Amino acid sequence: MRATTLIATLALTGGILAAGATLVPTFAQNAPAAAATQSNWMSLQELQSKLVAAGYRDFEKIERERTKYEVKATDPQGQRVELDVDPVTGDILKTEVKRKK
Repeated sequence: MRATTLIATLALTGGILAAGATLVPTFAQNAPAAAATQSNWMSLQELQSKLVAAGYRDFEKIERERTKYEVKATDPQGQRVELDVDPVTGDILKTEVKRKK
């Protein structure tokens, strides 16, 4: 009985190690790709210029997140908003009104 348990444990451990060895190169290949795509991102100045042209003003914060820019500003209607902005195109992905004027 003990031999069967030992063999099963060794087989399970070997399977887990083999799966880990298979996944490690996959993660290693994806890491540089994610960093390389950030080189396509608009600069903070370009982003702010695009938003100013769209009528946004009084920027409180422009912050680079993992997959987007997060911006706190006043929209063209005078409301305080928080925007999620596409980092490559500068398109507004989401608008959340924080405070109405």
